[in-house]
Amino acid sequence: MQRLGHERFRYEKGLHALGDGLYAWLAPDGSWGWSNAGLVVDGGASLLVDTLFDLPLTREMLAAMRRAEPRSAASIDVLVNTHANGDHCYGSELVAGAEIVASRATAAEMRETPPEVLAALVKGVGGQQTRLGRFVRDAFGPFQFEGIRLAPPTRTFEKQLELEVGGKRVELLEVGPAHTKGDVIVHVPADRTVFSGDILFVEGTPIAWEGPLSSWIAACERILALEAQVIVPGHGPITDRRGVLAVKAYLEFVAREARLRFDAGLDAWSAAQDIALGEFADWRDAERLAVNVDTVYRELGDRSPRNVVELLRRMAELRADRSRIGDGVN
Repeated sequence: MQRLGHERFRYEKGLHALGDGLYAWLAPDGSWGWSNAGLVVDGGASLLVDTLFDLPLTREMLAAMRRAEPRSAASIDVLVNTHANGDHCYGSELVAGAEIVASRATAAEMRETPPEVLAALVKGVGGQQTRLGRFVRDAFGPFQFEGIRLAPPTRTFEKQLELEVGGKRVELLEVGPAHTKGDVIVHVPADRTVFSGDILFVEGTPIAWEGPLSSWIAACERILALEAQVIVPGHGPITDRRGVLAVKAYLEFVAREARLRFDAGLDAWSAAQDIALGEFADWRDAERLAVNVDTVYRELGDRSPRNVVELLRRMAELRADRSRIGDGVN
């Protein structure tokens, strides 16, 4: 597999100093739920980019940040939720007193999948002795969803918002819908750094819960135009423009291959089973192809009802038989 991590940074769990008051929290191996976050501090002020999937993980991260920046991180001033998925916002209740900022679309979407839904999924579907049950346990079983109180944004915006962290300018740029309905990237121009949220999965397979893929491709192009030197993805190692180009190439590949099969009359599930991923086959979580193809089909006019449990079942089937999603190499 081509390594896309930044040469300056190791992909190890914990807090990594990026320089000039910027930090990244990394959570290998970047698979389901193991997400990254970021911290920007200056002049005693602080901005946190995302929390984690449950309260114990978020407490661990915040403690590491307080040790590194005891003055600025003792009390977080602003929390930015880059999107609505729980692995980027379920720990937000622990950032007491912070202004919580998100796009308007993200604030609305957060209400659609509260922690109780995932807790019930793990107890229900995850308790089944089937491929689907094993898949759900592997993906979501390591996390503690009980007792989480969802903390919604206290400030929302559309398109773009500029914030000041001490004397440092931070740009929030809405690039969704793409991965979700309201994805936001966080740009620190003076430090040529971007926190991308789940617009980037580096060395792992993106998953388009919302789409369209054309919008996600445009989001990648927007990141490239910023000419950042350090890019912290939502999942995977810290990267540079190579990671962005790789995600863009994957999305273009899936859009093209799915369109060919749509035009040939295959349904979305048959198309996902038929596509050989080639150079992308050894990315983590390659089974997400099932969701991505389904999303492309909806862009192309498929109006069949979307069933998330059925999509999980398809991913479980693809994971169980890697030959269906790759080139036959396990």
